[in-house]
Amino acid sequence: MRQIRHILPLILLACLISINGCKKDKTPGPAGSTGATGATGTKGDTGATGATGAQGPQGATGPAGGPVGPKGDTGATGATGPTGATGAQGATGSNGTNGTNGTNGATGATGATGSAGSTGATGATGAQGATGATGATGATGATGAQGATGATGTQGSTGATGATGAAGATGATGAAGNADVQAYVKTGVTVPVTGTTISVPAINQNIVDQGLVLVYFSNTGTTGPWFALPYNNAGTTISLVSYGVGQVTVTATTAQTNLNFKIVIIPGTSINILNVTNPGLNFKNYTQVASALHLRN
Repeated sequence: MRQIRHILPLILLACLISINGCKKDKTPGPAGSTGATGATGTKGDTGATGATGAQGPQGATGPAGGPVGPKGDTGATGATGPTGATGAQGATGSNGTNGTNGTNGATGATGATGSAGSTGATGATGAQGATGATGATGATGATGAQGATGATGTQGSTGATGATGAAGATGATGAAGNADVQAYVKTGVTVPVTGTTISVPAINQNIVDQGLVLVYFSNTGTTGPWFALPYNNAGTTISLVSYGVGQVTVTATTAQTNLNFKIVIIPGTSINILNVTNPGLNFKNYTQVASALHLRN
């Protein structure tokens, strides 16, 4: 604000000088009387600060120093030096000692015991229950030990021998044996799977045509027991394949050794007698056959 105050008088002075310069070109008139000095007017408000003038153009930059020299080539990277040995590991520090436990606080005082409550009134006595049923009778005690046996009495004297009775009647004469029936025993016979032929000279053509040939075997000796053919046990079968004049042929599903065979030869006439005297005879049961034909075991 002070700068503006100083500038205004300078401007007024310049204007007066300009006016005076213009008046020199004309004939000056008579000087008028000096007018009375007017009262000093009130000081006007300070004008607003004028806008900053535009900045003048920047002067040309002076010449720079000398030209920049060419950049030197980058030097080759030096070889990496060998890695130094790893230093020894430092000792592990020891664990610090645990701090001591703090002391337990003092136990608080025990509270006072409360006063005992008053005793309740006694309840009324209940009615008496019904009498229970009578218990079961206890078990009978064990029987006492048997008393000792009394002494044996003396044996009485032997009575007199009675009279000899009359002789009994003579029994009936037994049935006549079958003289035509023949039985042969063959021991230590081996029977392969393909079969074997046993020689029996008593088998003639009459036996083949009208008679009967029964074959039994035993593996425990010539006294039996004897089993009729065909025989089966645990999958092993021994069979009479056929018989002809002077021979019989037997076979087995598994080869057998040291077998005993009993061959019974019955003529046609003896078969008829057997059918009459022993109806229902089981020819597979050697015991029955031997009894009926009076054969020696």
